[in-house]
Amino acid sequence: MLAWEYPPRIIGGLSRVVWALSKELANQGLDVHVVTADHPGTPEYELDGLVHVHRVKTQTDTTPDFVTWVSKLNVGLLQYAIKLHMQKPFDIVHAHDWMVTDAAWVMKTGFGIPLVSTIHATEAGRMGGNIHSDMQRYVNQMEWRLTFESWKVIVNSKHMFWELSNHFKVPHDKISIVPNGCDPSHFDFEFDPTPVRVHYAAPHQKIVLFVGRLVNEKGVQIMLQAAPMVLSHFPGTQFLVVGTGYFMDDLRGQAHALGVDHNVRFLGYVSDYDLVRLYKIADVVCIPSLYEPFGIVALEGMAANVPVVASDTGGLRDFVENGVTGVTTYTGNAQSLAWGMLEVLRNPEYADHLRKTAYEKVHSIYNWKSIANATRDVYAQVLEEKAGKDKEVKALASTK
Repeated sequence: MLAWEYPPRIIGGLSRVVWALSKELANQGLDVHVVTADHPGTPEYELDGLVHVHRVKTQTDTTPDFVTWVSKLNVGLLQYAIKLHMQKPFDIVHAHDWMVTDAAWVMKTGFGIPLVSTIHATEAGRMGGNIHSDMQRYVNQMEWRLTFESWKVIVNSKHMFWELSNHFKVPHDKISIVPNGCDPSHFDFEFDPTPVRVHYAAPHQKIVLFVGRLVNEKGVQIMLQAAPMVLSHFPGTQFLVVGTGYFMDDLRGQAHALGVDHNVRFLGYVSDYDLVRLYKIADVVCIPSLYEPFGIVALEGMAANVPVVASDTGGLRDFVENGVTGVTTYTGNAQSLAWGMLEVLRNPEYADHLRKTAYEKVHSIYNWKSIANATRDVYAQVLEEKAGKDKEVKALASTK
């Protein structure tokens, strides 16, 4: 596995996916090595369960910008990956997103290792199809090249299947849909919510929880626009915003301008220990995304037995079914989002129905064992096809 983030380095959902998938694959008997970026206070090598984690400690020079940093990271990733390959050859290289493209490409072309990639999101999708700057064009090109060089490309939703098919012209038979997952047992513990809840809300007040990066495409601004409408029916409702990002100052200013800053708390980064407890005290998990390749936060809300209110966009459509596993609302529409939250808050029996059906779906479909099995099927298909091609090449060579 090549990935630019792995816990405790958590930038977005990619980190959690690589961590959970790697651990389950290793539990199923695969020899899994994750080569990833450095993070302060972490060892160069550690055994995380059964997963071998190697963090690049050679990237010591300062860099002037993000692209240069990524280029230096790929040199470091290669130093580690090549050394490991020489000690014990890899059968598959699995690359996660464009930040590791160069290292993955060299491992493929230099050593003949079949390359599988997972595209978690695209620059075009994040930008609403508007690729204007040099940086955006560069990222878009690197994403295309990773899909082009890969034997198989894994995506996490039907939305991403069509996004890659239409935008990068990736052949349909080259793409496999393997959803993201969640471990419901992570939320299965005895817990008295009262001591935690009193830190954020009075007993009669409702709590709406958002978890994610504070960037435009996550749509927190839509939730803030919806907040006054929710507050008019449920005064004192507290909106807890977990996450960091470039949009935080703008969002704080928006909350103040809307007069809801006393009801919105920006909590920044929180530990996993605290996050699972925040889920458990929430009355609603709100996912107002404008662009969402999958939406793992929705699965976490379902696993935590919290009703999910989400925008009807991207990969969320695959599993947030209106009136069954959650409430879906019009993307980018604050009135619709407020309606969705009020539907849950006004109707306790309806909320209980959503909790029950959503929890069952997470358990039966979106568990990491099933997802690891599907990923192994992709690996097996690639290795079988490679063996067939190698046999053909050998047969042709013998006739010359």
